[in-house]
Order: sequence, then structure tokens, then C-alpha cells
Amino acid sequence: MKKFILFFLLVFSVVAPAQVAPIQADRPDQTETPALVPKGVFQLESGFGYQKEDAHNATWTLPTALWKYGVNENFELRLITEIEIENKETENNYGLKPILIGCKIKMCEEDGVIPKTSFIGHMSIPNAASSKYKNDFYAPEFRFTMQHTLSDKFSLGYNLGSEWDGFTAAPTFIYTLTTGYSITEKLGSYVEMFGFGPQKDKANHNFDGGITYLINHNFMLDLSSGVGLTANAPDYYIAFGFSYRM
Repeated sequence: MKKFILFFLLVFSVVAPAQVAPIQADRPDQTETPALVPKGVFQLESGFGYQKEDAHNATWTLPTALWKYGVNENFELRLITEIEIENKETENNYGLKPILIGCKIKMCEEDGVIPKTSFIGHMSIPNAASSKYKNDFYAPEFRFTMQHTLSDKFSLGYNLGSEWDGFTAAPTFIYTLTTGYSITEKLGSYVEMFGFGPQKDKANHNFDGGITYLINHNFMLDLSSGVGLTANAPDYYIAFGFSYRM
């Protein structure tokens, strides 16, 4: 009997699935995470948002979707689609924005003062969009995403990068800085500053915050909101969404 029990425990230890870490997502904050999707796993991160640009202009995102696939522990494929409604003072627009394809590449793990770091790069396809949103050129964007673990509950993340709009050769520089706090094992929160600095225009700066709720290790809900800190930034935005790992 003892031999049978030992044999059963041995078999169970082999076939039982390994403990999977909770899902990590690039939403809802503007700071992308350096974590990659596990090998052989699909992950969908989707959400809806409303942004008030000023007294006469607003934008609805219905929805945005980021698809990820883990090729191996160092490389992740990415596909981004976004359907947008623009309510402008002079006209209204609706349609699919240019599809982005790209990847995330692991660079290094956290080691003392060295942050956990990954590189993210995308390319927008000018004709893979509704007629009103088509670009003139292929438009790249990239960022380096870094993260420090400050304690069991606190983390510090930041991104640096650039993006192009598909119409001119002038880049827009990107920065983000966020602090995350785990309220409980399931409930997380963050506050963040981020901004965009066009090469030929004044930079705009923003502040936002939000919460996440872990339904289970593979499914997470989020809610976030932010305000503009400079006159040329959007007035405010609010968004909610989910992340699901398959």
C-alpha cells in the first residue's frame, strides 16, 4: 500500500500542471511592462475609452485590442487594432486606425540597481485602416520598458521611446513613469505621469491612475482615468477593459 501511494504521488507530481504566475498586462497604464507572455500562450488585452480633447473635440475607442503570442521566453509577437470614433467641431469620423504589428524582446532580468528591461517595437501598416485613417508611410514606434521591485507591494516602472505619425519624418518622444502598489493579492493600483514631446512642437504632460482586479491567474479587469497637466494636453480620459490569457 505504501508503495502504491508513493507511485501515485510520483505520477501526480509529473503530470500535474506547474504553478502559473498571475497574468501581467501592458494595460491599463501608459507604461508597458517588461514581462513577456509565456511560451506558446496567447493573450488578449482589450478595452474601451473616452477622451475629452477640449471643449469641442472628443474621441471614443471602441475597442482597442492588443494580441500577444509567446514564441519563447525571450520573444513575443504583437498585433494591435483600434476602432475609433472622433467627435470634432466640424466633422465626425469613425473607423479602424492603422494596424500595428511588432514584438517585445527580453533584454535583461532585474539585478540590483539594474532594472528588468525589454524592448518593444511596432510598425503601423498604412493601408490596413479605414480610408479616413490611412497613413502616407509606414510608421514605426519603439520603447524601452524598465521595472524595479521596491518591495513585496511596491514597484517602479518607466518607459522611454519614440513614435512617428506616418505623415512626416519628425518623431514624437515618449516618456512614462509609474508606481504600482498591491493593495491585496487580487487588487492592484497605480499612479503615473507620462508625456509626448513632438520634435517640432511643445511637449504635453499628463497624470493618471487606476486599479486592476485579478479574477483568476488568467483573467484581469481594469479601470483607469487621467487628466492633462499642460494646456496642449487632453482635458481628461477614462477607460476600462480586461486582459485574458489563453
